[in-house]
Amino acid sequence: MTINLIFICAGIAILASLIFAKKVLAIPLSGKPEELEKLNFISKAIQEGALAFLLAEYRYVGAFCVLFAGLILVAMGIVHQSFYLGFLSALSFVIGAVVSSVAAFLGMHIATRGNVRTTVQARTSLAQAFSVAFDAGAVMGFGLCGLAVLGLICISLFFTYLFPNNIYLAMEMVAGFGLGGSTVALFGRVGGGIFTKAADVGADLVGKVEAGIPEDDPRNPAVIADNVGDNVGDIAGMGADLFGSLAEATCAALVIGASTAAISGSPSALYFPIAISAIGIPVSLITAFFAKVTEDKSSVEKVLKKQIFISTILMTAAVIALTHYFMIPEFELGGQIVTQNGVLGAILAGLWGGLIIGYVTEYYTSHSYSPVREVADSSKTGAATNIIYGLSLGYKSSMVPVACLAAVIYFSWTYAGMYGIAMAAIGMISTIAIGLTIDAYGPVSDNAGGIAEMCELEKTVRERTDVLDAAGNTTAAIGKGFAIGSAVLTALALFAAFLTRSDVHQLDLLKPHVFAALLAGTVLPMVFTAQTMRAVGKAAFSMIEEVRFQFRSKPGIMSGTERPDYKRCVAISTEAAIKEMIAPGLLVLLSPLVFGVLFGVEALAALLAGAIAVAVVLAISASNS
Repeated sequence: MTINLIFICAGIAILASLIFAKKVLAIPLSGKPEELEKLNFISKAIQEGALAFLLAEYRYVGAFCVLFAGLILVAMGIVHQSFYLGFLSALSFVIGAVVSSVAAFLGMHIATRGNVRTTVQARTSLAQAFSVAFDAGAVMGFGLCGLAVLGLICISLFFTYLFPNNIYLAMEMVAGFGLGGSTVALFGRVGGGIFTKAADVGADLVGKVEAGIPEDDPRNPAVIADNVGDNVGDIAGMGADLFGSLAEATCAALVIGASTAAISGSPSALYFPIAISAIGIPVSLITAFFAKVTEDKSSVEKVLKKQIFISTILMTAAVIALTHYFMIPEFELGGQIVTQNGVLGAILAGLWGGLIIGYVTEYYTSHSYSPVREVADSSKTGAATNIIYGLSLGYKSSMVPVACLAAVIYFSWTYAGMYGIAMAAIGMISTIAIGLTIDAYGPVSDNAGGIAEMCELEKTVRERTDVLDAAGNTTAAIGKGFAIGSAVLTALALFAAFLTRSDVHQLDLLKPHVFAALLAGTVLPMVFTAQTMRAVGKAAFSMIEEVRFQFRSKPGIMSGTERPDYKRCVAISTEAAIKEMIAPGLLVLLSPLVFGVLFGVEALAALLAGAIAVAVVLAISASNS
């Protein structure tokens, strides 16, 4: 019954994604001949730039995944004394990486076609423009969830078929799927982020500040790269990121659950974590029917925020019913008796904890509330006070989300052990289909405004797209809060599973090598952040030099008699992003391996603990700043 439900929900997601895509692509481009020519040219340039970047990026990511799969094959072969098992684990890793990549391509393909159609519909009304942008985002939201759930259940059934008498081993093999998705997410998020920020900084500093031309002005050589960056960073990158979170959280729950005889002997309970993610699909689809706005500008942000609240309410009812029918009454885990109600409480704690984090994030990032207005007022006295206020606000904003995560962790662990932590993570992103829809809606709206400006359409078009974009910026910040929170819970669940698997029952901080490793772990997120920020700075420097060069060498750009070389700027961002994403990626993936080999399991555990604790605070404060 559980398996049938999962397949049905995955099918609903993929079908919904196709229907949303068809709705978006069915909208014709209209306007005067010269306007149509500009719309087609700019839209095609963004599409080609985004595709070129992803193809270039995934060539490197693909090569790395092949090498890493070889490492998994050897390592798992040695651990299990069977290279057949190593091969299966490596295969699971590769499948996870491929499915994550396909999901990212799917969402970006429609987003780069939905942006120009949002622009066209904005000439008619705000409501129609919103509908197109939302539908384009829904392709990513539902398509990714459908592929993730389908991939998880198929690979789980495959391994349980191969190892029917050792379900725990089967779920260990499945864990490779989550690692594959997370690996692609790491490089996709870092590479896409470097690309988009380098293009954004280059376009704004030279175009707006030095040349004094408006944002998204077609005379700016970096303007196409800026719009491409919105897609590769905030759609493909974010999609891969959340795919990784969903896959890792689910794999952690599957592995932990399979370690108990009661769950491994009950298929409905074993696949229960996947069923939670699956039931979130119809819940999100029902929620999407309430995404209707009026011509009132304030209605856009209200509707988007209601999506999160409505989906949480509906998901609460769905989780209660699902837990009652599919979860076993009780089981023993690590000497603790975990009840059905304990598991339910952990899921609901994660679900509602995510909502609280989302609304706290909104309070600190929306122009509707005093914190952002204070930052705006601070700009009256210059950039220095603006930066001071902004950093202060970011640091302060981490307090409530961290306290909320701490409460979720305490409650979940108390009543459902480490299995509860994993289920809390799944609960937090159980409505990921609607959350990712809202996330992807933002870049589509942003692109639509840029296209309107570049095509020099009437002022009302840009005004409407700016309303959509402003709401999207706030909801994107909310989405990042969900992503960070679920990632922390997932990391903790995987950390607990690692401690159990490596037979480490406690960490003594009075041991010098443990405390030293803990301090070393706190540095890792800081070094990673420094590497990515420096990468953006170097890439932005190259972009700024190129834009300045084009303004000098082509004086006709400013008068409109010469066309800027947009492709050159896209190529600069692409080259810089691919080159600079390697070092941060290797730091994350190799440092635990090297540290564990050199200093042992206890030291590695302390390293991971330090990294998790610092990363959550740094991530929330940086995101909100």
